[in-house]
Amino acid sequence: MTEPLSSLIRPQNLEDFVGQPHLIGENKPLQSFLQNKNIPSMLFRWPPGCGKTTLAQIIAKTIESDFIQMSWVMSKKDDFKEIIEQAKINHQYNKKTIVFLDEIHRRNKAQQDSLLPYVEKGVITLIGATTENPSFTINNALLSRCRLFVFEKISEEDISWFIQHNIPKIKSIYPNTDIPETSIILIAKLGNGDLRNSLNILESALLLKQSGTLTEQDILQAGQKSVYYDRNGDEHYNIISAIHKSLRDSDPNAACYRIQRMLVGGEDPLYIARRLLRFASEDIGPADNNALLLANQVYDAVAKIGMPECDIFLIQLALYLAKAPKNNITYKISNQTKEDITKYGNLPVPMVIRNAPTKTMKNLWYGQWYKYVHNEPNKQADNQHFPDQLINRKYG
Repeated sequence: MTEPLSSLIRPQNLEDFVGQPHLIGENKPLQSFLQNKNIPSMLFRWPPGCGKTTLAQIIAKTIESDFIQMSWVMSKKDDFKEIIEQAKINHQYNKKTIVFLDEIHRRNKAQQDSLLPYVEKGVITLIGATTENPSFTINNALLSRCRLFVFEKISEEDISWFIQHNIPKIKSIYPNTDIPETSIILIAKLGNGDLRNSLNILESALLLKQSGTLTEQDILQAGQKSVYYDRNGDEHYNIISAIHKSLRDSDPNAACYRIQRMLVGGEDPLYIARRLLRFASEDIGPADNNALLLANQVYDAVAKIGMPECDIFLIQLALYLAKAPKNNITYKISNQTKEDITKYGNLPVPMVIRNAPTKTMKNLWYGQWYKYVHNEPNKQADNQHFPDQLINRKYG
């Protein structure tokens, strides 16, 4: 057998489909579209293994349209031209053509723009699947012509139900192995909301077991809980934001958990170290100057040691930063000075504090009336440091 189990028992209709009740439940948007057999172009977003491809196939089957699945990572320009020609013929006979584009976010602006005229005229109904935030990865023109539907992870209960529901099919493929309910529950947990991953774990366990009762130990030997993490995607920014806010709120436990989450997901530890270095100035600053010193030392230590040993350096730093007093004056001053520069542009340096190394510059009044602080009573001088437009400006 070469076809994966996840493909062999893929749902063929909504009755067998699991998950996404907020989209396909009674009176929900996709259910209503199917009842009316009027499907708009759509974008399906979020994690792998949550049913995006399967639901697109079910939609096409339900409304009796042509279904063309292609990945723009692999497809060529000529492939798309052939699809459009067939879609034009279908359109003449009032037959819909659903084009399912997996990983649509991986295509550049020109490639995405090539879809616009056919989507706009209804020659094709586009269903694009993406694990990225379409606000950042899909052209606005295309985005405005598609309905966005955000998928969710599949619950452990739904994964367990799906496996139990398909036991007769599974038994027909692996007749010598029994799958007790306790093993099904464990498989659902290990899938981490990814039905395909759960089925892959089940298939691996069945191949290893060959015969007998599938035990929890068999399952654990076959696979481990999947960790969804995209170093260049939305989840990356969500988690680093969670680390920053946990530290700001003095919650070391949550910060340490998220740091380890990124590391297990394959994040570059130096990226995390850089963000913690930034945090030491942005949210602690002069409230504890040692925070910046420690953050810099940890960055160097991480660079020297690398993974997997360097995780404890980052944990140690996170514990310190979370417990340190907070002061964001450096962050405020940074923003306020940028605002003044944007507003006023290149303001001149006051003459009184300009250096005058030549006679010509002295004749132009450079440095005239400058008061040398070491020659002043109480070591204080009232030289004008700001340009006229910003005199007496206070930051912080």
